[in-house]
Amino acid sequence: MNGSRIAAVGHYQPAKVLTNEDLAGLVDTSDEWIRSRVGIRTRHVAGPDEPVDELAAHAAAKALASAGLAPGDIDLVLVATSTAVDRSPNMAARVAARLGIPSPAAMDVNVVCAGFTHALATADHAVRAGAATRALVIGADKMTDVTDWTDRTTCVLVGDGAGAAVVEAAPAGEEAGIGPVLWGSVPEMGNAVRIEGTPSRFAQEGQSVYRWATTQLPPIARRACERAGLAPEDLAGVVLHQANLRIIEPLALKIGAVNAVVARDVVDSGNTSAASIPLAFSKLVERGEISAGDPVLLFGFGGNLSYAGQVVRCP
Repeated sequence: MNGSRIAAVGHYQPAKVLTNEDLAGLVDTSDEWIRSRVGIRTRHVAGPDEPVDELAAHAAAKALASAGLAPGDIDLVLVATSTAVDRSPNMAARVAARLGIPSPAAMDVNVVCAGFTHALATADHAVRAGAATRALVIGADKMTDVTDWTDRTTCVLVGDGAGAAVVEAAPAGEEAGIGPVLWGSVPEMGNAVRIEGTPSRFAQEGQSVYRWATTQLPPIARRACERAGLAPEDLAGVVLHQANLRIIEPLALKIGAVNAVVARDVVDSGNTSAASIPLAFSKLVERGEISAGDPVLLFGFGGNLSYAGQVVRCP
């Protein structure tokens, strides 16, 4: 098998924007406090009539249109999310129904902030094995549904959105456009990031996550580059989970991607969990900041203290 590639990407965010000034009217915070600690200026917030599968379907429809494909061309739908309200039907089935995709395999992937890169690897493996022809891989989360709006340490972080990619077999004679995944977790530290309780609420041990991300993850990300046969300085782009600018910038620096465009979408979108990587990646493509064929490191990390990363070629 020649492997797979990303044929197209797309993204979607709700229209409502919540600024730092807006948050200062809800909790004891300020624009300066938020910017200095997490680097976020604004985030998008979905309304009560905008469920996760709607966000996901909008992003997926854009990716399909960009690829020039019809819903019937898709035979696998994977949705990475940790904010599904219902157990069944799952988000993937609901997205397939919204888009009119006939009889796909439909699965949700819950690895929280690392969900999209896990789902992308799963789609790559399915296409390589001949179990799927074309896959829709979506990261979508409505983090505002699981937010305690009285907790200023977490409510300033989150936003809602979705991003999607169409994955298909690489043409004969063309190198794979999705590199080998490097994934794993630290289960004994899984409680550092949580969405639990009734009602479900997002909570985290911020300092523990910061130390882990900035000290333990750089060598792992470099190994993901090695698996793709590249050095970090060969990268044209780096799209890390958009958790916090104070994590993204030192992590990107320690990876050594000195020639890469580093996604900083967290500034405008906040932490959108599984949506953050495809959302930021799609925006870089849309703005022309990376070009077709460019090698880009996608690296997700967070909930469960899980991580997954791979080098992809820009569609």
